[in-house]
Amino acid sequence: MGIAKVTRNYQVTIPKDVRRIHEIKIGDTVLFAIEGEKIHFMNMDRDKIFAEIAGSWKDSIRGSSVVYVKELRSDWSKRTKRMGL
Repeated sequence: MGIAKVTRNYQVTIPKDVRRIHEIKIGDTVLFAIEGEKIHFMNMDRDKIFAEIAGSWKDSIRGSSVVYVKELRSDWSKRTKRMGL
């Protein structure tokens, strides 16, 4: 971990150990997220993101995208009928 000072342009330098651990390089894009009083950030390296999420939808999507969209529309149609809309 490290400490960084905010400059007059609201910039901070990411400490070396954090850059090394998270493999942050010049030109990388980082995402900032707020959770209560905490600020989280993560490296948005496309290759890493795709590797992490690969297969995460495998159980939710069955068949082709056309079949999936039809199933979604059917579910919404049933819900709107139940709600009387």
